[in-house]
Amino acid sequence: MHKNILLGKTINELKRSVLKLGMPAFTANQIAEWLYKKRAVSFNEMTNISLKNRNLLAENFETGLNSPVKFQESKDGTKKYLFQTPENQFVEAVYIPDDERATICVSSQAGCKMGCRFCMTGKMGFSANLSVADILNQVMSIPESSKLTNIVFMGMGEPFDNLDNLLNSIEILTADYGLAMSPRRITVSTVGMVSEMKKFAESASCRLAVSLHSPFPRERLALMPAEKAFPMQKIFEEFRTREFSRHSRLAFEYIMFANLNDDLQHAAALTKLLNGLPCRVNLIKFHAIPNVDLRPADEQKMLDFQTFLNNKGIICTIRRSRGEDIFAACGMLSTRVRKKISR
Repeated sequence: MHKNILLGKTINELKRSVLKLGMPAFTANQIAEWLYKKRAVSFNEMTNISLKNRNLLAENFETGLNSPVKFQESKDGTKKYLFQTPENQFVEAVYIPDDERATICVSSQAGCKMGCRFCMTGKMGFSANLSVADILNQVMSIPESSKLTNIVFMGMGEPFDNLDNLLNSIEILTADYGLAMSPRRITVSTVGMVSEMKKFAESASCRLAVSLHSPFPRERLALMPAEKAFPMQKIFEEFRTREFSRHSRLAFEYIMFANLNDDLQHAAALTKLLNGLPCRVNLIKFHAIPNVDLRPADEQKMLDFQTFLNNKGIICTIRRSRGEDIFAACGMLSTRVRKKISR
């Protein structure tokens, strides 16, 4: 049986933990400093905590920071890391260097329940929610951790289907006692879980990216079964409420498929749908996956689509594809690893 893990505990949770062991409350601040600032992997490193208390901590807890068990590097410099959780789940995260930016794409679940037609993770099915420690470990344990400028929750899983752990992760990532990152450098992607999006808007100041992929509900449903539970009509009703009316950090993800959603009729319908809503649209190349008959849109069609939206006053960018050769690009994260890997 695994000991409790300190990594992933908020400052209030750390205080409750040390008080329960009879330690002074300020020990929580010392632990947070060692965990989140200095990335300590053992209690022996925590030299400003008494030896007695360090031993007591070691008897009851693990620090929780663990290295990836495997990685692959793309010809474009992208790196895909495989992590093993204490519960023997396996998840992937992707490091993406790009000039002065260095982004990590993290997973929030092992597998996913949403079953999007175009996504390899969805083909895996769902195994487990990741703990706060599992999420933070992806950010903190890679060799490039100190270089990171941005974090995107766009890896395996639906982040809002693991809302409490997502919000606690964001607290630690952005808090002064934690990693002290700017919320504006963190983006969370979702299929559009409406009530969870509302809680997110009330609790966090991070960027929000919604997977749209079509301006037509029936067509979106054919691509994303989640449209049935979270219809785009309800999503846009929420975005036009007071909570979201001034939300300047809203984006829509639009994967482009050949002869499906890549024509100017779709661009015009999307323009109408987004009318008056402060947002941006990210066009994404589809990356072909096994046993799915969808194909990527032509590059010129993507450019024409972008130009149409920009001319209508909607900020639209084409996201550059990275890591496709190691199955690290958008929609390609998947692992069938089930047996234990020796470290």
